[in-house]
Amino acid sequence: MQVTMLNDQQLIARYLKGDERSFEELLGRHRQKIYTSIYLFVKDQSLAEDIFQEVFIKIIDTLRKGKYNHEGKFLQWAMRIAYNMCVDYFRRNKRRPQVSPTETFDIFDVLPMTDDNAEQSIIRSQTHEKVRQLVDMLPPEQREVVILRHYADMSFKEIAKLTRVSINTALGRMRYALINIRKMIEEKEVILQ
Repeated sequence: MQVTMLNDQQLIARYLKGDERSFEELLGRHRQKIYTSIYLFVKDQSLAEDIFQEVFIKIIDTLRKGKYNHEGKFLQWAMRIAYNMCVDYFRRNKRRPQVSPTETFDIFDVLPMTDDNAEQSIIRSQTHEKVRQLVDMLPPEQREVVILRHYADMSFKEIAKLTRVSINTALGRMRYALINIRKMIEEKEVILQ
């Protein structure tokens, strides 16, 4: 059976039996989401790469010790490890993550897009940049929920557990984030196409 046909649990089981290719497949499946979420928190490419490597070292170590038991929720477990490592980094450095635009990495470069004509591509790129700037202007707790929900594709239950708040708090932060984005669009007369 090809490893690409296996689910995450099966890949983990095969990896623990010595099949390195299974882990490569598992890493390949989730690399982009995990790296992207780390990058959106730290906003530094080399730091994101370092934390990403630390995350997978911790994952490998936990798997090899037989301590993984998250019943088919590998991505959520890995995202929680990544989030915790980002939080630990900021605690050690006594600062909160600042999300700011960068020229070297663009979240929209890794999202699948359909082929458009040149005009549509330019409009989409400009719209994404405007939205990214608005998200960057949100308070940290609201920005965090938006990143985890829309860029890391996590449920509100997962976000609540990861950030150690109630689901209602996570939902409230998203609600206020959307309200604040709408206000900023009106105040700054931003046109999203």
